Order: sequence, then C-alpha cells, then structure tokens
Amino acid sequence: MKYRFLKPLALAVSLGCCSLAFAGKIELTRGIDTKQFDTQGSACSDLFNYVNANWLKANAIPADRSTWGSFEQLDEASMHATHSIAEAAAKNLGALDAASIEAKVGAFYKSGMDQAAANKAGIAPISDWLKRVDSLKSPDDIVSFVHDTHAAGLGLLFSFGGEADFKNSSMEIAYAFQGGLGLPERAYYLEDGKDGSYKKIREAYLGYIAQVLEIAGVAKADASTQAAAVLAFENRLAVASLAPVELRSPENQYNFISLAEAQKQNPHFGWNKFFARQNLSDSKGFSLSQPKFFAEVNAMIEQVPAADWKAYLRFKLIDSAAPYLSDALAEAHFGFHGKTLSGKQENQPRWKRVMESVEDGMGMALGQLYVAKNFPPEAKQRAQVLVDNLRQATKARLEKLDWMSAETKTKALEKWASFTPKIGYPDSWRQWDGLAIKPDGYFANVAAAAKFNHDWSMSKINKPVDRREWGMTPQTVNAYYNPLQNEIVFPAAILQPPFFDAKADDALNYGGIGAVIGHEILHGYDDEGSKFDAKGNLSDWWTKEDREKFEARTAKLVQQFDGYVAIEDLHVKGKLTLGENIADLGGLHVSYDAFKLAQSKATDPNAKIDGLSPDQRFFINFAQVWRRAFRDAELKRRLNVDPHAPARFRAIGAPSNMPAFAAAFGCKAGDAMVRGGDTQVKIW
Repeated sequence: MKYRFLKPLALAVSLGCCSLAFAGKIELTRGIDTKQFDTQGSACSDLFNYVNANWLKANAIPADRSTWGSFEQLDEASMHATHSIAEAAAKNLGALDAASIEAKVGAFYKSGMDQAAANKAGIAPISDWLKRVDSLKSPDDIVSFVHDTHAAGLGLLFSFGGEADFKNSSMEIAYAFQGGLGLPERAYYLEDGKDGSYKKIREAYLGYIAQVLEIAGVAKADASTQAAAVLAFENRLAVASLAPVELRSPENQYNFISLAEAQKQNPHFGWNKFFARQNLSDSKGFSLSQPKFFAEVNAMIEQVPAADWKAYLRFKLIDSAAPYLSDALAEAHFGFHGKTLSGKQENQPRWKRVMESVEDGMGMALGQLYVAKNFPPEAKQRAQVLVDNLRQATKARLEKLDWMSAETKTKALEKWASFTPKIGYPDSWRQWDGLAIKPDGYFANVAAAAKFNHDWSMSKINKPVDRREWGMTPQTVNAYYNPLQNEIVFPAAILQPPFFDAKADDALNYGGIGAVIGHEILHGYDDEGSKFDAKGNLSDWWTKEDREKFEARTAKLVQQFDGYVAIEDLHVKGKLTLGENIADLGGLHVSYDAFKLAQSKATDPNAKIDGLSPDQRFFINFAQVWRRAFRDAELKRRLNVDPHAPARFRAIGAPSNMPAFAAAFGCKAGDAMVRGGDTQVKIW
C-alpha cells in the first residue's frame, strides 16, 4: 500500500547499503587494513578478491539481508541513526507539538511497533477496500475502483506520478508507466528459465497468492481458483510489458499525447475521469509511456471476466498491505518476496520494518531530523571541494577527446557547464502540514501517508519544475544523476568512510567518493544521459558520425561485461548494465585525473602508507567500496532486473581498462586485470 512512482532516469550509483554490529554503535570501515588482503592471489589477477576475499569470508551475510558489504554497513548505520531519532520521539510524544514533524515521525513509529494491535486487527484495516472488490460487477465498476485506488496512493495496476517533461524539462507533467506484476519482470511469466528456475518461482508465487487469500478469509478451494486467475491475469500484462533492457531507452519511457488521444486509444479506461479523480482535470496531456501495455489493459477491461478482475485486485490489495497487518500476513509476504525471490533467511526485526515504513511515508521529514544530528555544515563544504575538482577534471578530459568532433564537443562542454551539484541535504525542506499521523492505527498511518504523498505529487503536475527538490532522502546511502535537471546528487549518508573521510589521504577519498562523484557526472554522457542536452531535454545534440563512434566504443563495453559469469553459467547482461558501466569507467578516469592533480601539490606526492603507493591505495579503496556479497537467489534476480552489474565486476571492470592500474601494481600483458589492444575500452 505504498506509493512510489517509478523515476526511470534517476541514474544511481548502487542499490543498497550496512553494519558490523546490530546493537549499539556501528563501526564503519576506515582506511585500508592490509591484513584483509588475499596474499595467495594478486591485484593483477583479480583486484576484487585480492582486496576483499578475506573480509567477505569473515563477514557472513546477516540472516535478514540478501546482500552484505560496504553499502550495507553504511545502510545499517543510517538505519540505527534514524531509529534512535524515531524511538526518542515516540517516547517523548507528550512533550512535543503534535503538528511538528518530530511528533509525526514519533507517532508513526509508535503505531508500527504495536504488534499486538496489528495482530488483533487482522485484515480489518483493509476490509472496506475488500468489500468494494466483492461488489464489483461491471467494467465500469472495475474502472472506477482502479481510479479510486490511485487517488488513495495505491498504484495496483500501473505507476502514475509527476516528472519533468522529457521535451520541456522546465515543466512537470504526468507519466503513466507499466506495472501490475508481482514477479520481477516479464521473463518470469513467459519463460521457464535455466533448469526451470522461473517455472519454480511461478509455482511458488501461485502458492503464495492462495496462501494470503486464505489468511484474508477466502475459502481454500476458492483461493486456489482465484490464484490461478491472478497468475493468468498477470501473464497477459507481462506479454504486453517491455523488458528491463527495453525500458532503459528514453524513447520507451516517454510518449506524450493529449487526453483526447489517450481516451481514443483506451476508451474503456476513461482517462478523462481518471485525471479528474486525481484532481488533474485541467491537464493538456501526459506521457502514456508504454502504449502497448495500456492498450492491453484497455482490452482486458472488456474481455476479462469480473470474477478474475476481482481476484487480481483482491490479491494486490492484500499483498501490498500485508507488511503492515498481522504477523501471519507479514510472514507470508516475507516468505515469498524475501525468501523465495531474494534468499533471505529471516525477516527483519520489527523495528527495521517499521523504520522502512516511516522512510517510505515520511522519508524527507525523517531526513530533516537526521541531518540536524548527523551532518555538520563543514562536511558539506569539504565534499563541495571534491565535486569542484571532479568537474574540472571532467572538463579537461572532454576537451582532450580525440574521437569527437569539435561540433559535438562544444555541446558536450555546454552540458558540462550547466551541471548542478547537490550535496548532503536540500536547501529547503518539504512541508508536512495536513498529514495526520496518530500513535495508534499503523495501517491507517501508512495509508494516510500514501494519500498525502500522492496528492502532493499531483499538486505539482502542469507547473514549473521545482529544481530545489531531491529524489533521495539525506539518510539514503546512494547518489544519483537526473538528466532532466542535469544534476548530480550526493546524500549525507554516503559521505562517510569508506567513501569519504576528511582525515584520510587523497588516495582514499578520490578512490572512494571521488569515483562516485565522477560516476554521477559521467551518467550525463552514458548511453541514456547522452540523449539529453544541457537544459535536460531529450535532444539529439550529436553528429551522426560521433554517435556511431560512441556506440562502437560502448559496444566493446557490452561485450566485456557479457563475458563475466556471475553464478553457475549465468552471465552479466552487458546491455542492461551499460549505462552504469560507462559511468564507472569514465568516473574512475576523471577521479584519477583529479587525484593526480591534488597529489601534485603534496609535499611528498609519492609517499607510501603501510607499504602502499598512493596509486595503489586509490585503486584498493575503489575495490573496497564495491566489497559486497550476494545470496544466490538475490544475485540471480538482480542479473535480470538490476541495471548495475554485480559488485565484484564493477570493482574489476573499470580498472582493467586503465594503464594506470597496471602500472600501479606492476601488471603485465596477459594478466587477467590487463585489457589491451582491441579489448581495451576507451570512451570518455
């Protein structure tokens, strides 16, 4: 029951994040511990294993996690920090102004921690919605129900929200985006997978659907029948959906049409009424982003029996609400989504699950409280210096490109000049007036936040874009580039070791956060970002010849990552991960350039620390940042849906193309970490 519009072009550095302890203080990785090195191997054969193998052996993936490493350590630390804020507010509610964000965060957390109340309520919090499902009889009933659930902030069938117009980035418009699937992507419905893996997941999904329907009160025999109807329903949606690789193309994310044309294309859905229900009746048009998907939805409204629609909508309501209801439903939900799909062994403790709900519902409010306690202004200032240095290094590299014409290079430099960096936290904070949160009624609070956030999103559509807004909260361990605003954004939580440490030498900071900063800048010039101009508009600013040269170079990077075997005989998908791999390669190059410039000003630029040269420390910390292990199920899932390559390949992929890496460790031609001749990838 949470609303989160898919923003397909927010290009992030990673997905997750992290800890060495689970109670009390989180100890972050600082500096380089040479005792962790695998001395039986070498950096020239496998930089990732050389730096990380011993640490990963000694630090098992926690039972409630599907991945574990540097990002996860920081995520764990961030969660503990926000938890202490929410818990203190919950205990001090009587002394707080009820209208303050602190009181609302505290009340939200308190309601979520009342496990007894959730168990006592059972399915009751969504009973009114379920009664409406039971009453659906006609296509008009079904359409009205879908309209109403969206107005409540529940995107059961597809995603809908606001984003800048791809062709006029100064204005925000509405986007309708494919959705409605319970499995990771279309292939899970339409293929059997290696050794029948997708088929087994479909069978488990069928059992899960029946299980939660039964818990919600559907008779066992009816639950099985309805589960089959749900799977068949989603199969039709899957056939009409685009695959993850196809969705990477901006052209498959944007399709602006008028309401009249949308009504003509999908007459059964009633877009005019839908927009009116979302308080958008004056809209002049929107992006119907995947027309084939919505054409299929339109056909299904007329063709699919009401009983099957009811089964689908009933299940989607229960499935989306399950984490906030009784233990029986929450554990069933975890059993499929957590265990089967991601390989987790245990559900998270309740406080973590509740904190995730607070983050989903009031993340930026929580971030305002987090920053006040955890991110001093001087940290933002120090990070700004690194950003400035990386921007200058990027400009110098663009100016020296030997494969790009002067015409295209001028446009590339125009785009460089218009980059906007955002560091730590927003300059102005979002307001939360009108959101009523009570210390009891957990699901009611989740629903209230979903409705409040949906209305806020709708209120911005057809208005000028507010460039002060952030797409991530300050407590998020991540970073992103938004091509529509041509901005690079670095939340406070990632500006910590091993990424950034004000007390560390330049090698560590440039190999860590410097590479992240470079990564986000270079997203502006990857296969997606390069299609947007200096103003953030989807525009072809390349000459035909230069685009062909660019694509020939990126094709070699696709081939490089296609060759990596992640698990069993499953390979990384080079086309799916291309944008991130371009950003990694270019980002590490510009960070190294900036590092060498900073190093040239040092008293002793070649001074060793723990027997390691500055260049070695630079590349070692880069590999240390990507220290990460995956459960098998999670790794297999990510290979299908994640635009980021698994961490170990990110650690070795970019350095293996850099002569500076080979020189730093004395690697020779023929070593696995040395790509030479036609196999070496040179782009930015």
